[in-house]
Amino acid sequence: RSNLVSWAGAVGPWQIMSYEAKRLGLKVGRVDERTDFIKSTHAASKLMKELYNEFGDWLLVVAGYNGGSGRVRSAIRKSGSNNFWNLQYYLPEETRTHVKKFIATHYLFEGDGGITTQTAAKNKEDSNNYSFTIDKETLANMVSIEVKGRYKSDIICNSLGLHPNEFKIINHKFDAELAEGKTFYMKIPKEKEVLFQTIKNQILEQSIRSILEGK
Repeated sequence: RSNLVSWAGAVGPWQIMSYEAKRLGLKVGRVDERTDFIKSTHAASKLMKELYNEFGDWLLVVAGYNGGSGRVRSAIRKSGSNNFWNLQYYLPEETRTHVKKFIATHYLFEGDGGITTQTAAKNKEDSNNYSFTIDKETLANMVSIEVKGRYKSDIICNSLGLHPNEFKIINHKFDAELAEGKTFYMKIPKEKEVLFQTIKNQILEQSIRSILEGK
């Protein structure tokens, strides 16, 4: 429902507070754009992107979206850790419960965990231990997209929810060839094509910023 209002005053399908809505460019007042599905989705995506750029961990993004990035920073500082499971008790009870509900919902619908339900450290560990074999069925589910520019594979994987090792096996020399100014025919799952085409400019912008920052 687009007209949902929380006890704290968050409005719309993405439950955005008024001060965040204004900062993200939404109108709040007689016309409240937080109730507009398209505009509020763009605003929520921008906010989650900001949180991920800061924390680099999807569980902390969920916590920051619910309770505010300031509370997450404070929890990191007090606990000396950026692992959700270590810092959770420095967060409000509502926020840590919200994160766990998010994880539970993901398992309910997907039947397994993934990049958004584990800490960044765990995702890195899984990536190092990951093995993947290319078969005909996998390739049949891929679409080839012409890509040129300083895209980075890790930014693409984070944005599309792809496993980095799998991506690099299928798209061998992706980073190297784009860094040389070449065109690359990137292969991604067909169901990710529309998402990539929708946010490819944001992915490129984030990739270039990452390169300039030496990451």
